[in-house]
Amino acid sequence: MKKALVTLLLGMLLAPMLAVIGVGVLINPAVTNQAMCIASGVILGPVPDELEVTTADGTTFTLNRQQLTHAATIIETGARTPGVGRDGIIIALMAALTESTLRQLANTGAYPESGDFPNDGNGSDHDSLGLFQMRPATGWGTVAELMDTSYQARAFYGGPDGPNHPSPRGLLDILGWQQMDKGEAAQAVEVSAYPDRYRNYEPTARTILQALTAGGGTGSGVPGDADIPETTALVFPLPNGTYTHTSDFGWRTDPFTGERSFHAGTDWAAADGTPIFALADGVVTYARMVGGTSGQITIEHTIDGERIASVYIHMWAHGIHVQAGDRVIAGQHIGDVGSSGRSTGPHLHFQLHPGGAGASPVDAIPWLAEHGVEGIDVPTGGGPGCAF
Repeated sequence: MKKALVTLLLGMLLAPMLAVIGVGVLINPAVTNQAMCIASGVILGPVPDELEVTTADGTTFTLNRQQLTHAATIIETGARTPGVGRDGIIIALMAALTESTLRQLANTGAYPESGDFPNDGNGSDHDSLGLFQMRPATGWGTVAELMDTSYQARAFYGGPDGPNHPSPRGLLDILGWQQMDKGEAAQAVEVSAYPDRYRNYEPTARTILQALTAGGGTGSGVPGDADIPETTALVFPLPNGTYTHTSDFGWRTDPFTGERSFHAGTDWAAADGTPIFALADGVVTYARMVGGTSGQITIEHTIDGERIASVYIHMWAHGIHVQAGDRVIAGQHIGDVGSSGRSTGPHLHFQLHPGGAGASPVDAIPWLAEHGVEGIDVPTGGGPGCAF
């Protein structure tokens, strides 16, 4: 009886505290809005119903929506994995095209139960399964795991967070893969008896990545060869005196996990609702909530004769003032600072991609300085930021 009374009293005392904690979780955007962590700057767009592609040897064929959906899984997984980048995604697509033509294959001869999982047909190569034809017998995973396309993509990329770490080796576990021929890098992961066949699918992989990502043609709603004239000016993306530089481009400690991760942009803290300006004249290729949680705008420009994409992230849905297909001018008010997604407070996460949105990002600070853009300040070493 005494224990019951003590428990009741403690409950009455703690209830207000627990209620406050609960409300804090509900109203804290940094907790409730966990956006996709896009480590490479590659942003997945809509998946088309079909896509005609051509291999290096001139063979042309059409991929259906199911195959392209699997390609989207490979792209999105690579985009979320630090260190992979555009080149790593191309290598993964080359491998899956070669091994399965982007089909999730069961193998009922070796594993009858594999036919019970969603699949696109039946394979018969040893005990290989799935998009990348991974084998349970060599340690890639269980039948249930390998019949999951997301698992296979994560396993192919590997690295410290890969489900197969440290062996078998994924792409990130191959020393110097970035300097290898892409077909050679795919072979280093797949260890195939036919090492030269991956190169044939490099143009196919590039076409898929271009089509399925923002700024890439069918994936963005804006033609990839859209006429984007040379910009007339360059404008810093926030008003003078409204922002503080809080986080640089490059490797750093993730503010959520405390682990080392790659930050693909530059963060400037500013008050919620601060206007965001277009860097230059251009065409909007992406303007919506990524994964329903993090507001993003991507604009393609022509600057000094080169295609450049600028990316603005963390706006609230109501803070996005343009849509894909809009033509904008330098300094145009395109959105408002917010804290949507995986963010610790109101700020602008800004990325620059020479070569277009599908290319790898670069450090914006030296680029802006080199091009004479005024308003760049030095980092304070702390403040609102994000996890990608």
